[in-house]
Amino acid sequence: MFRSVDILQIHVAHACNLTCESCSHYSNHRHSGITQLQDAEDWMSLWSRRLETRRFVLVGGEPTIHPNLPDFIPLVRRHWPAAHIRLFTNGFFLHRHPNLPELLHADPNIELCLSVHHPSLKYQNRLRPIFDLLDTWQAKHPFHLTILHSHANWTRRYHGYGASMMPFEDGQQRESWEICPAKHCKQLFEGKIWKCPPLAYLKLQQAKFALPEAWNRYLAYQPLDPRCSDSELDAFIAKEDEIYCRMCPAQPQPLVLDAPIRLSEEASGTDVSAH
Repeated sequence: MFRSVDILQIHVAHACNLTCESCSHYSNHRHSGITQLQDAEDWMSLWSRRLETRRFVLVGGEPTIHPNLPDFIPLVRRHWPAAHIRLFTNGFFLHRHPNLPELLHADPNIELCLSVHHPSLKYQNRLRPIFDLLDTWQAKHPFHLTILHSHANWTRRYHGYGASMMPFEDGQQRESWEICPAKHCKQLFEGKIWKCPPLAYLKLQQAKFALPEAWNRYLAYQPLDPRCSDSELDAFIAKEDEIYCRMCPAQPQPLVLDAPIRLSEEASGTDVSAH
């Protein structure tokens, strides 16, 4: 018997060319590395026999940093034939994947989501070539495109940066869960299923920054192992708030970003080794 989750996500790449403060995937902390296709194949094989998902999402980091990004689309489709596939991108490296529009056009159940991260004129000017490219693609191979103004709903997920980063720990885990924008975004990472992005990728933060002891509780989180029983899988899917939700705020923390454009090229995708 198949179990079902609403959303299942996979990090295609950990690096990002933008620096959005308090990113829930920690992509502003200058991580590197990609998910190898064979690893993704192995992870999906472990779960696609047991778990259905309404929506499978390719995220990062910035997915278009991955040199083989288009190959993830048929990979997901083989494992979850009925899932709606969404590919999130800030758009800056779409030009690296000229065969992507044909793949998007061929499958009507795929959506390209362009995430706009800042309303400033400087940022909007940087987007103009991206919109021109998308217009060219759409003229030749029409596909489902959604423009998301992500900056309008940005909220703080933690205090500080790097080694000084701290959890909120408001002590109101139910309230934290109820306002969490990622509460239904299960992560497929290292062959296991994680409750949310902040928990899944916190270990990358720990490896890079040696976080303060306040994070130990959250680093101790145990994701769902593919060898789990059906009852353990059912319990995982049904669980809502838990103690780990205390890492995030119990009240909305609106955040006004500076234009998150990196001046350097260190996160432009030159380092694509597996993390």
